Amino acid sequence: MKSPPQVRKPPASKLASRLRRQGFHALRGTLTIALLSGAAAAQRADESDERALRARRLAMVERHIASEGIEDTATLTAMRTVPRHEFVPTAFRDEAYENHPLPIGHGQTISQPYIVAYMTEIVRPRPGMRILEVGTGSGYQAAVLASTGAEVYTIEIFRALAESARERLARLGYTRATVRHGDGNHGWADEAPFDAIVVTAASSHIPPALTRQLKPNGRMVIPVGSVYGAQYLILVEKNAKGALRTRNLLPVAFVPMLSGLR
Repeated sequence: MKSPPQVRKPPASKLASRLRRQGFHALRGTLTIALLSGAAAAQRADESDERALRARRLAMVERHIASEGIEDTATLTAMRTVPRHEFVPTAFRDEAYENHPLPIGHGQTISQPYIVAYMTEIVRPRPGMRILEVGTGSGYQAAVLASTGAEVYTIEIFRALAESARERLARLGYTRATVRHGDGNHGWADEAPFDAIVVTAASSHIPPALTRQLKPNGRMVIPVGSVYGAQYLILVEKNAKGALRTRNLLPVAFVPMLSGLR
């Protein structure tokens, strides 16, 4: 009669090593599940936050823009689409969809949504148009204009703001907006002429370089006046023969248009 086969037990050191490996794999699996669960929860929270912000954005457009007389479909669609909360400092994110300006640093502001929509509607942006913006700021007005399908060339006098706006617009996919660090008083001669010009800072006068760079049948909207006194948003229209006509639209309050690079 044969003896039963002998079961060879691994040495204690190997057994301990095997148990440690099994424990490690179990722990790694547990950690992986926990990390995946955490990532999924974070994604759900982000999606919920985005839905809430979108709801606030749509409510802002209905309450402060459409109900106040803005009718242009391209403008309203852009205002409903562009995430204003991405263009304000984190500290002011909760106020992104209130109808008032917000500080963005360097003594500059992002304009109130109604004014952004009003100025957009005035220049009648459409796909294929070339639009110059003077005063990029955080890039919000440029994003709104680009969302209509226009090609936007935007100039910012503060290098830090120009660089951050360029990065932000690229990250958010606004490829039709090109940012330049420069003095907006001189316009952008290399890319002129423009179908429309939007100036987002108050000048004491209408800069001649801007009127020269405006195409025949083009439109420019610009705040004119003193930073300490009255300012009016002015529409400048150039007819087919190059003659200019100006019209006061409404009283406004903008930061001053500066000269000299910062």
